[in-house]
Amino acid sequence: MYSSHFLIVTLLPLLSLAAPQGVFPAASDLTMAGSTSSVTPAATATATGAAVPTTANLYPTPGSSNDTATASASSVVSADTSIANDPAIIKELSLAAKAVDRISMIQKDASFKFDFDNPPEKTKTEGKGGHTVRADRQSFPPLIGTGVSMTLGFLGPCGFNTPHTHPRSSEINIVVQGTLQTEFTLENGARTVHNTLNTRQMTVFPQGALHTEFNPNCDDAIFVAGFASEDPGVQQAAQTFFGFDQDVVEAATGNDFTFEGKEVSKFRSLIPANVALGVESCLKKCGIH
Repeated sequence: MYSSHFLIVTLLPLLSLAAPQGVFPAASDLTMAGSTSSVTPAATATATGAAVPTTANLYPTPGSSNDTATASASSVVSADTSIANDPAIIKELSLAAKAVDRISMIQKDASFKFDFDNPPEKTKTEGKGGHTVRADRQSFPPLIGTGVSMTLGFLGPCGFNTPHTHPRSSEINIVVQGTLQTEFTLENGARTVHNTLNTRQMTVFPQGALHTEFNPNCDDAIFVAGFASEDPGVQQAAQTFFGFDQDVVEAATGNDFTFEGKEVSKFRSLIPANVALGVESCLKKCGIH
């Protein structure tokens, strides 16, 4: 077995014969196992006749002339929303034979960026208690073929994301600001799971489970919801139920209490949007009327 020192000293002159002068440093400039010598930028530059590189040349500091062009280019490019909600683009991407074809169809790099602060149209659901913004296959077509999507929820003081389900996906929900109280019930006969999530804590809502999120504090809360579907869907429980025909609603609730026809219509009008102001005790605590 030959030592690495023997191989380098023996072979380096032979390699140097086949290469332009100065491409290979002298053997004395190389670091050997157990040796204290090393190749330095100065030694290499001396051998090649090139300028000696400095630390600033190799690793430019932010704002230096070396990276000004790169920084300028990246800082001015906003998310491109021109393909959002475009049925033709969505159809073409859905029919693509390969993932590489989908990448080729989306010609702008900025189309792969989604801005939750400035989202495309038809992605925001607003209510008195806050709003949610969803990035799915419709609002963010680059998700097509990935099997994932995401929603950001912004709940104000006492904000309440009313009970709902996602028919096509489970949900992982992480709080990135503030506190949330969460509940979910998987199905008939299952117990209801309650949790309080603080910042950087997470819970899971199984696919189809009826669940809700509530901000119990007087400060804003923000959560990130991740889905294992490009189109997880959403169905609000109360809004859906009271959207049924009047006789169905009356029959379903007749065992506990009775609605007159005009009362059902009045009650429908009182049901809040998805993100509502909730829980009376919180409203009093925060002075919200």
